[in-house]
Amino acid sequence: MAEQKRRLVAILAADAVGYSRLMAADEAETLARLRDIRGRLLEPAIARHGGRVVGSAGDSLLVEFASALSAVECAVEMQDQLGVANAELPTEARMEFRIGINLGDVIAEDETIYGDGVNVAARIEKLAKPGTVCISRSVHDQVRGKLPFALTDLGEHRVHNIPEPIHVHRVEWAKSTAGSAASLSNSSPLPLPDKPSIAVLPFQNMSGDKEQDFFSDGITEDIITALSKFRWLFVIARNSTFAYKGKSPDVRQVGRELGVHYVLEGSVRKIGDRLRINAQLIDTTSGAHVWAERYDRAITDIFAVQDEITQSVVWALEPQLYAAEGARLQKRPTESLDAWGCVVRAMPAVWVWVAQSNDAAVALLKRAIEIDPDYSRATSLLGWTYAARAHLGIVDPQPILERALALGQLGIDQDNSDPWAHLVVGYVHMVARRPGPAEEAVRAALDLNPSFALAHMILASTLGYGGNGEEGLRECAIAMRLSPRDSIQAANLSTMGTSHFVAGHLAEAVEFQRRAVQLKPDFGTAWRSLAAVAGLSGDQALAGAALAEALRLQPGLTLDWIERYHPIVRADHRSRYAEGLRRAGLR
Repeated sequence: MAEQKRRLVAILAADAVGYSRLMAADEAETLARLRDIRGRLLEPAIARHGGRVVGSAGDSLLVEFASALSAVECAVEMQDQLGVANAELPTEARMEFRIGINLGDVIAEDETIYGDGVNVAARIEKLAKPGTVCISRSVHDQVRGKLPFALTDLGEHRVHNIPEPIHVHRVEWAKSTAGSAASLSNSSPLPLPDKPSIAVLPFQNMSGDKEQDFFSDGITEDIITALSKFRWLFVIARNSTFAYKGKSPDVRQVGRELGVHYVLEGSVRKIGDRLRINAQLIDTTSGAHVWAERYDRAITDIFAVQDEITQSVVWALEPQLYAAEGARLQKRPTESLDAWGCVVRAMPAVWVWVAQSNDAAVALLKRAIEIDPDYSRATSLLGWTYAARAHLGIVDPQPILERALALGQLGIDQDNSDPWAHLVVGYVHMVARRPGPAEEAVRAALDLNPSFALAHMILASTLGYGGNGEEGLRECAIAMRLSPRDSIQAANLSTMGTSHFVAGHLAEAVEFQRRAVQLKPDFGTAWRSLAAVAGLSGDQALAGAALAEALRLQPGLTLDWIERYHPIVRADHRSRYAEGLRRAGLR
């Protein structure tokens, strides 16, 4: 029997109004329009706001979000885009949706969710009129005053199979007009940087084998890394662009959402020992193709193909800088695809600060080193995973940090040009409460890759833990701009919470740590910090609940551990942090 887990989530339920009528009139056209709406409008919006589709039967959608704010923002964007699309059609051909949102407890099993939380969302959806968004009282209480939307009270409603009346509110917003080229989300399009900017969308796996996804993902990752070495080029981080994986977004919309002038997209087909890669560079302001190429090679030439793609993009963007900068791309990380594949598989588990993911990453990285002992990226990332274990408080910090530092230094010796190796050394020093060497090493990583969003985040952590909260917040802002739609946003939010704590902004510290754990429920360091700042703020209920989660993830957490091992450098800040945990109930 599948494992069942309970969790508190925001649930968005949507369906098409008059779908049966449309199907009766023209079944083929209606199905085609529904697929187009989902693929072009609804699913990309859901991905941008961190949602996960857990049900899509017929004309309905059921989507899970980590926060009520994200769910409401997504719903408004969906309805806004649908409104613009429908305005171009005759009334009888329009496909309008109604949306209901609830915040409630659900049972998660396999890939879907069940329970009263879902049932209430579905009932609220039925109360919504076409083209509108209705929310429950619990969602209203979470988003009130935090979003630029009015909330109209529709009162209580008794609905089928729900014993208690449901209090419903309708979300009101200024609708976009038809033909508008602006971003249809509630946020403004991001401005273009003052230098060439690019986003590399995940290359599509055309092999017909889902197991080969890691292969196309790895090619995308390596191209992003190579492009990021150019100081004159603004490169969006990998985690933001991977929000578009499996979608077919309009590149002009991508350009507005990520704030870039160019998009690189492509596909990979691997058949036997042959490899075919198609790549094209597109100007997001016009949709025009700047450059396109096809590569048909033996699989042993994979790194040469990556270099050629990257060099061609650079040539198309800034020909005059090609000769000076092109040499940086010649050094290949490894000639072993197996070792490289292990690292590619490990990367998503490296930076999540979750014990189970850390274990998975360690196994993959050890395998990569067995295959290729001189692979700098594998060596240094193994050091990162060990330092993360110390940061999480799940091992004795002293010996494992020494081992982590040795691996980071070895990674630098193996490839001094790899920014990850320098970042790992900085991260180890940060966890070991050595802010000077930590900042020096992280800045060395940023010298090699100024667009390295994670390095900006670790620099922000180093500054925050070191007592410079305001400067930490500025670095967080850079990290968020470089990676505006990111799977490591929980780490960014927690870092902002730490910086606010150090800067003396207690209410903001509570809010950012709360948002971090909402996004990543097994994020132990964030739960620990939420317990501390909630305890200081006087919210005993929140502090106690957060401490319980922190102890679940770090059973050995004590006040003595905080004094001896927590990365906060200044004794007065550390003492105040410990006092918050003491008020939360830690001994």
